[in-house]
Amino acid sequence: MARKPQENPALDMTPMIDVVFELIIFFVVTIKQEDMFSKLNANRPAPSSGSSSTSESDTTVNIDIGRGLGGSPNGTIVYNKRAIKLAELNQNLREVARTSTKTPIIIKCTVDSPHKALVDVLDVCYGNGLFSVSVFTM
Repeated sequence: MARKPQENPALDMTPMIDVVFELIIFFVVTIKQEDMFSKLNANRPAPSSGSSSTSESDTTVNIDIGRGLGGSPNGTIVYNKRAIKLAELNQNLREVARTSTKTPIIIKCTVDSPHKALVDVLDVCYGNGLFSVSVFTM
């Protein structure tokens, strides 16, 4: 009797690949994603107590580009409806900080305002101890 030449057994990898893909899908679906917004250090507004009127101590710092004061140039700082320089803003915010460091500061920027102007105003607020700052784009 003659022996048949022995064949090398082939291992079919398809079921193993299927199982690996099913495990990947399982882990992707069941993984708990971290909530990125819960880790941000942002001051959220307190719930209102019924009235939504703003107090007289509110300070608004506007950074307008070509909208305020009849076509003001880029980066003009408008404080209480008049254009001022950064040094004068620093003096005004120092006076505001003397009365209360919890005074809310609202900074309104146009979409195309220069970042340097916003950063300068934020630096002045930080330097005077005013941390209740909100930034809006118009």
